[in-house]
Amino acid sequence: MTRVRSMRLVCSGSWVDVRLTQLNGRWLASADTPDGPSLGVAWFPLDALEFALEPFDGFVDELLASAPADLAWR
Repeated sequence: MTRVRSMRLVCSGSWVDVRLTQLNGRWLASADTPDGPSLGVAWFPLDALEFALEPFDGFVDELLASAPADLAWR
């Protein structure tokens, strides 16, 4: 059974809803953008989130800083 973890990442005055799941040893992240979902795939959860957040250039680091601490391992 695949489990999807949903969360809201926040930065100064804004927020982004994201989803994260592990599939076949890799992490798949989806971030809501004004133009539709943005996807990221990586071996580690924060890396997948970083790729999915690329449309939010300039805010990625601040958004990732609000991610839960248990995703911080690489």
